[in-house]
Amino acid sequence: MTAPLTTPLTTPGDLPAQARVAEAILQLDAIHKSYNLGTPVETEVLHGITIALQQAEFVALTGPSGSGKSTLLNIVGLLERATAGRLQIAGQTTEALDDAALTALRGRTIGFVFQFHHLLPAFTALENVLLPGIIAHGVASPEMEAIALDLLRRVGLRGAEYKRPGELSGGMQQRVAIARALALQPRLILADEPTGNLDTVTADEVFGLLREFNHDHGSACLIVTHDPRLAARCDRVIALVDGRVVDTR
Repeated sequence: MTAPLTTPLTTPGDLPAQARVAEAILQLDAIHKSYNLGTPVETEVLHGITIALQQAEFVALTGPSGSGKSTLLNIVGLLERATAGRLQIAGQTTEALDDAALTALRGRTIGFVFQFHHLLPAFTALENVLLPGIIAHGVASPEMEAIALDLLRRVGLRGAEYKRPGELSGGMQQRVAIARALALQPRLILADEPTGNLDTVTADEVFGLLREFNHDHGSACLIVTHDPRLAARCDRVIALVDGRVVDTR
């Protein structure tokens, strides 16, 4: 079992969670997404999605396969553009931004955790965690390395910092991915089935780590999951069916 994160990620000047929750980090208004536009096989997969996520909120996104969860997450993560509607992240409306501006906004605001880790096999755990900072700033500074080492130790990987992914278990690799997602202290964490390939015990540990980061740092978290046990432990559940929100509670 991973040791709890005993050192909070907040600084003395941070607001308490009760104050932080008043600020919306994510706002989607009437988001539509279609593929094959202008062709006989044009297909709309998202039909006017309107949701908001407050700072420090921890929200599950659920629904059957094909309901549009991954498409919605890609739009929120600025990896795809919506066909229509308004998307606002950290107060920034995104529709008029060019690709370079979207990349910059994504890099400074969003952290991603995927089901399949996407760690670089030739890099050590530490080097993988440093990647977002290297991409953003071109070089890993001593301060960035200190933060990365601290994150790895907080997720229970003390002693594994210089091991490559092939030397780590699936659960350990996912912890590296979580540390990488937090490396730049993003205000929004997007997690796409982060426990889907893990056994129940390891899935609970990984989920607990995300929950602790959310609580300690104040990052909002939107987690796609098929696991009703994990969804029940979130602050709120948004359910999608056939590209429409059918329930939010």
